[in-house]
Amino acid sequence: MRVTVDRGRCVGSGSCALAVPDVFDQDPRDGRVVLRTQAPGPQLSEATQEAADFCPVSAITVTGA
Repeated sequence: MRVTVDRGRCVGSGSCALAVPDVFDQDPRDGRVVLRTQAPGPQLSEATQEAADFCPVSAITVTGA
């Protein structure tokens, strides 16, 4: 699994950081997503995919899931 984020598209809802804090965080300056790891382990794959699915602006892309 590989994760990428589009900070330009992000609106800072924070749902990803709340759902999977080992993978996502929020920038304290602007509230936008910060990717903590591009390759989360298998134990985080389902939650990471759900975070991507629930992103209100589709700023998270998961490949190789």
